[in-house]
Amino acid sequence: MRIEICRYDHPDAGELVRQVQQEYVHRYGGPDSTPLLPEDFLPPRGLFLIGYRSELPVAIGGWRSQDSDVDGFEDGDAEMKRMYVVPEARGSGLARAVLAELEDTAARAGRKRMVLETGLQQPEAIGLYESSGYHETAKFGVYRDEPDSRCFAKELN
Repeated sequence: MRIEICRYDHPDAGELVRQVQQEYVHRYGGPDSTPLLPEDFLPPRGLFLIGYRSELPVAIGGWRSQDSDVDGFEDGDAEMKRMYVVPEARGSGLARAVLAELEDTAARAGRKRMVLETGLQQPEAIGLYESSGYHETAKFGVYRDEPDSRCFAKELN
């Protein structure tokens, strides 16, 4: 897989964001309503990645800077958003590759901790994060009061 930095509003990213939103509708009954702007993912305060296999977009993920002035975050946080791998490419290590690149780029940008929110309807995501060194942390964000929401964190080197 070739991983490229792109804009959140790039057409290939937009198509995979549409697909992940459909996944949320299927699993939770509605799309993720967390406010996101393309500017959130512009370096040095954020980054968005797209993974290509045979020139087809197959994976995405991004991070945006957060600090303690936003409820539930700490200074130096990088909030992961829109991690997704198309169904036909799952199980081949693509999510781990994107995750590692997100962690590396956030650390190089001076971020101290990667945080993310997911839900109980995504057990494979929870498994990926736990096996990658993430631990459950205090809830934050739009879904912090939802009983099925889970937030995770990992210190970055």
